[in-house]
Amino acid sequence: MTEAVLSVKGLAYEVPGRTLFRALDLDVRAGESVAVMGPSGSGKSTLLSCALGLVRPAAGTVSVGGADMAELRGRALARHRARHIGMIFQFGELLPELSPLDNVALAALLAGADRKDAYRRAGALLAGLGVPEAATSEELSGGERQRTAVARAVINSPTLLLGDEPTGALDETTREKVADTLFAMPRQHGCGLLLVTHDPAVAGRADRALTLHGGALVPVPRNGQAAVR
Repeated sequence: MTEAVLSVKGLAYEVPGRTLFRALDLDVRAGESVAVMGPSGSGKSTLLSCALGLVRPAAGTVSVGGADMAELRGRALARHRARHIGMIFQFGELLPELSPLDNVALAALLAGADRKDAYRRAGALLAGLGVPEAATSEELSGGERQRTAVARAVINSPTLLLGDEPTGALDETTREKVADTLFAMPRQHGCGLLLVTHDPAVAGRADRALTLHGGALVPVPRNGQAAVR
């Protein structure tokens, strides 16, 4: 069995008036995709924030690439996050004034890559994902922007890929194309993929689909979404 690139053990976290996580456990392994569903406010995005080291739990551990994210601080946290985690947001969060190539290469440059190598790898990723050349990312369609965001997320060969509703702003046809790209990443790059979504069709494409309910993660049956609340 491959190693867990994300290991969550006994996670506990509360917000005023509500418990989001109660001894929550989750492992995501290299080459595996896991989707998490749940109603708004259930803690899906907070789970991603814990994996990023942006939210520190009241109890438990969240380990990425063998390091407890809550134990890291400052530059050490930023370095570990840059080395091990790629993040894809709902709206891509590209720099609109930069070209797709510049957006992707910038992630590599910020991680210390050689400029020539950064642009070579960025160009290869974008070409492989079918993103056209453009002077600015504003010229791209919604699906092309999301595929650019995927390229940016994987250019540094992360251990773990995170997606926060990465198909939520797309039409059905574009959603399917972006989902094809997303779920191919664990096999192509040997990373783990954890995404949160409201869309049962997207969640159903993951190796495992879970729903966050009552502070715990519950498997979604493969014969339907009866357990999704």
